[in-house]
Amino acid sequence: MDLPVIEQQDWASVRVPASAATLPLVGDLGRGETEVLALALEQPGSVAVLDDRLAREVAESLGIPFTGTLGLLLDAKRASMVPAGAPLLDELRKLRFHLDSATREAVLLRAGETAS
Repeated sequence: MDLPVIEQQDWASVRVPASAATLPLVGDLGRGETEVLALALEQPGSVAVLDDRLAREVAESLGIPFTGTLGLLLDAKRASMVPAGAPLLDELRKLRFHLDSATREAVLLRAGETAS
Protein backbone atom coordinates (compact mmCIF):
# COMPACT_ATOMS: atom_id res chain seq x y z
CA MET A 1 0.00 0.00 0.00
CA ASP A 2 1.45 3.34 -1.00
CA LEU A 3 0.77 5.91 1.66
CA PRO A 4 0.37 9.53 0.63
CA VAL A 5 2.82 12.14 1.84
CA ILE A 6 0.59 13.92 4.31
CA GLU A 7 2.27 17.29 3.82
CA GLN A 8 1.23 17.17 0.14
CA GLN A 9 -2.47 16.64 0.84
CA ASP A 10 -4.88 19.56 0.50
CA TRP A 11 -7.14 18.20 3.22
CA ALA A 12 -4.47 17.87 5.91
CA SER A 13 -2.01 20.05 7.72
CA VAL A 14 0.89 19.05 9.93
CA ARG A 15 1.14 20.97 13.18
CA VAL A 16 3.41 20.89 16.17
CA PRO A 17 1.96 21.72 19.58
CA ALA A 18 3.17 24.88 21.28
CA SER A 19 3.87 22.81 24.39
CA ALA A 20 3.09 19.35 25.62
CA ALA A 21 3.97 20.50 29.14
CA THR A 22 0.31 21.30 29.80
CA LEU A 23 -0.49 17.58 29.87
CA PRO A 24 -0.38 15.54 33.03
CA LEU A 25 2.77 13.47 33.24
CA VAL A 26 1.96 9.96 32.06
CA GLY A 27 5.12 7.89 31.83
CA ASP A 28 3.85 5.27 29.42
CA LEU A 29 2.31 7.73 26.96
CA GLY A 30 4.35 8.02 23.77
CA ARG A 31 5.54 11.26 22.20
CA GLY A 32 3.07 11.01 19.32
CA GLU A 33 0.08 10.49 21.58
CA THR A 34 1.24 13.29 23.88
CA GLU A 35 1.51 15.71 20.95
CA VAL A 36 -1.90 14.72 19.60
CA LEU A 37 -3.46 15.41 23.00
CA ALA A 38 -1.59 18.71 23.37
CA LEU A 39 -2.79 19.83 19.93
CA ALA A 40 -6.35 18.87 20.78
CA LEU A 41 -6.17 21.04 23.90
CA GLU A 42 -4.77 23.94 21.85
CA GLN A 43 -7.41 23.57 19.12
CA PRO A 44 -10.85 23.63 20.78
CA GLY A 45 -13.42 21.72 18.78
CA SER A 46 -10.89 19.31 17.32
CA VAL A 47 -11.13 15.54 17.58
CA ALA A 48 -8.02 13.57 18.50
CA VAL A 49 -7.25 10.42 16.53
CA LEU A 50 -6.04 7.87 19.06
CA ASP A 51 -5.76 4.10 18.94
CA ASP A 52 -3.72 3.67 22.12
CA ARG A 53 -5.86 2.68 25.13
CA LEU A 54 -3.89 4.79 27.62
CA ALA A 55 -4.04 7.83 25.34
CA ARG A 56 -7.82 7.40 25.07
CA GLU A 57 -8.11 7.25 28.86
CA VAL A 58 -6.10 10.46 29.19
CA ALA A 59 -8.21 12.12 26.47
CA GLU A 60 -11.39 11.12 28.27
CA SER A 61 -10.09 12.45 31.59
CA LEU A 62 -9.26 15.78 29.90
CA GLY A 63 -12.58 15.99 28.07
CA ILE A 64 -10.95 15.70 24.64
CA PRO A 65 -13.20 14.13 22.01
CA PHE A 66 -11.48 11.31 20.15
CA THR A 67 -11.89 8.67 17.50
CA GLY A 68 -9.60 6.00 16.18
CA THR A 69 -8.32 4.73 12.87
CA LEU A 70 -11.32 2.45 12.47
CA GLY A 71 -13.69 5.31 13.25
CA LEU A 72 -12.03 7.38 10.53
CA LEU A 73 -12.39 4.51 8.10
CA LEU A 74 -16.12 4.23 8.91
CA ASP A 75 -16.58 7.99 8.50
CA ALA A 76 -14.79 7.88 5.14
CA LYS A 77 -17.00 5.01 3.98
CA ARG A 78 -20.20 6.82 5.08
CA ALA A 79 -19.04 9.94 3.23
CA SER A 80 -18.32 7.86 0.09
CA MET A 81 -14.66 8.83 0.26
CA VAL A 82 -13.70 5.16 0.00
CA PRO A 83 -15.67 2.55 -1.94
CA ALA A 84 -15.06 -0.34 0.47
CA GLY A 85 -13.60 -0.81 3.91
CA ALA A 86 -12.51 -4.45 3.65
CA PRO A 87 -9.46 -3.81 1.45
CA LEU A 88 -8.34 -1.00 3.76
CA LEU A 89 -8.72 -3.22 6.82
CA ASP A 90 -6.61 -5.85 5.09
CA GLU A 91 -3.94 -3.26 4.32
CA LEU A 92 -3.96 -2.08 7.94
CA ARG A 93 -3.32 -5.65 9.04
CA LYS A 94 -0.40 -5.89 6.63
CA LEU A 95 0.99 -2.74 8.24
CA ARG A 96 0.81 -4.53 11.63
CA PHE A 97 -2.27 -2.67 12.85
CA HIS A 98 -3.75 -4.91 15.54
CA LEU A 99 -7.17 -5.99 14.30
CA ASP A 100 -8.76 -9.23 15.45
CA SER A 101 -11.33 -11.02 13.31
CA ALA A 102 -14.29 -10.09 15.52
CA THR A 103 -13.43 -6.38 15.35
CA ARG A 104 -12.90 -6.60 11.59
CA GLU A 105 -16.34 -8.18 11.15
CA ALA A 106 -17.98 -5.59 13.42
CA VAL A 107 -16.43 -2.72 11.47
CA LEU A 108 -17.53 -4.21 8.15
CA LEU A 109 -21.06 -4.71 9.49
CA ARG A 110 -21.22 -1.06 10.59
CA ALA A 111 -19.91 -0.08 7.15
CA GLY A 112 -22.70 -2.05 5.50
CA GLU A 113 -20.33 -4.69 4.16
CA THR A 114 -20.10 -8.41 4.68
CA ALA A 115 -17.03 -10.09 6.07
CA SER A 116 -14.92 -11.77 3.42
